[in-house]
Amino acid sequence: MSGTAATVHPSADLDDDVELGDGTRVWHLAQVRAGARVGADCNIGRGAYIGPGVVLGRACKVQNYALVYEPAIVGDGVFIGPAVVFTNDEFPRAANPDGSLKGSDDWHAVGVVVDDGASIGARAVCIAPVRIGAWALVAAGAVVTRDVPAHALVAGVPAKRVGWVGRTGRPLTSAGDDVWVCPETGERYAPDGDGLRLV
Repeated sequence: MSGTAATVHPSADLDDDVELGDGTRVWHLAQVRAGARVGADCNIGRGAYIGPGVVLGRACKVQNYALVYEPAIVGDGVFIGPAVVFTNDEFPRAANPDGSLKGSDDWHAVGVVVDDGASIGARAVCIAPVRIGAWALVAAGAVVTRDVPAHALVAGVPAKRVGWVGRTGRPLTSAGDDVWVCPETGERYAPDGDGLRLV
């Protein structure tokens, strides 16, 4: 951790009870709502939105215009690309059948959970409730409608697994016998439930 105080651009909009870790930077026109907790050394890009009570771990990057709606929970070292959207309503409606405007008591928020080290590419949409496993990689423009296993590479609409990635984000190559290898680091991975784990 950096040990330096958080930096907030004057044009950013932060509620009074937001918690920012040391070294975190909040850039132009970003909005961080009541009760949000942002860990140390995070970067919240221009125009990004962090909803009420959202939790971000340390060393996260939330790029420009990403929308992280409550009750999202994001682990350490997560990358959320430009214009990514995390939804929070399974059955969205603006009004009730009688025409009255829906209020906060008329719906139950569901969230996106992102485990440590995962990356969500630009303009991807994660449809809550859904979990993105550790070190997974969601391709740009993907629409995630179901859980993503650890180390999975998913792409498309709806997103489907198209490969595996290591901790560097590089696609893994098969070494046979259900062992996968990172071509950059030589790290080896083996099956663990629906996903992979470092061995």
